[in-house]
Amino acid sequence: MSVNLVIIPTYNEKENISKIIAAVFALPVEFDLLVIDDGSPDGTADIVRNLIPLYKNRLHLECRTGKLGLGTAYIHGFKWALARTYEYIFEMDADFSHNPQDLPRLLEACQTDKVGVSVGSRYIKGGKLHNWPFKRRFMSRGASIYVQCATGMLVKDPTAGFVGYKRSFLERLNFEKIGFVGYAFQIEMKFAAWQLGFSIKEIPITFADRIEGVSKMSMAIFSEAIFGVLKIRWKGWFDSYERK
Repeated sequence: MSVNLVIIPTYNEKENISKIIAAVFALPVEFDLLVIDDGSPDGTADIVRNLIPLYKNRLHLECRTGKLGLGTAYIHGFKWALARTYEYIFEMDADFSHNPQDLPRLLEACQTDKVGVSVGSRYIKGGKLHNWPFKRRFMSRGASIYVQCATGMLVKDPTAGFVGYKRSFLERLNFEKIGFVGYAFQIEMKFAAWQLGFSIKEIPITFADRIEGVSKMSMAIFSEAIFGVLKIRWKGWFDSYERK
């Protein structure tokens, strides 16, 4: 059993899931992997279940009923990890928009003293976007600048979803205070770490649009982030994310 855990939420990822699992387990640094499937009708969970004997004690599966939201999937995974002995817990997409080869660098950044969160960033020097249309680039970059201005966080890519968390941060976090389950969830998690006094370290990555499967991104998701930021900032003035 490794001290590092990668959490991958899935919904209809049959084209990608076996390949992403193999890529994680082929890394020179050891990571365990938890797939959280929200009732994929395409059989994603069955694919994972059939692979578990090949990666005994390293590949794990949690199945939920219906699409309950990205944020709730990750919080489910965080609680699962904290009930065990994992020290570093990572979020990653199943569709290869996040390159598994970057996981060791995220881990190294997260191991730095005082760092509670490491972020695979598209918007620091060396970070890149690959195969994204102009409109999506504009919306994403604009959202990031808006979040920085509204919250005061000095994080260049606050909406990033390729993230590592130190156990000490997750142990202090009151999960009940995390109010968003979609795109704004990523912002709120970073804001919570910042509010609790943890440093956030960004490393440059190349973010590529998915090759196979269907993107879950939509205007509604972006809207949640835009309006949700104001609520997050308001909460930060009058409440704390500290677990009592």
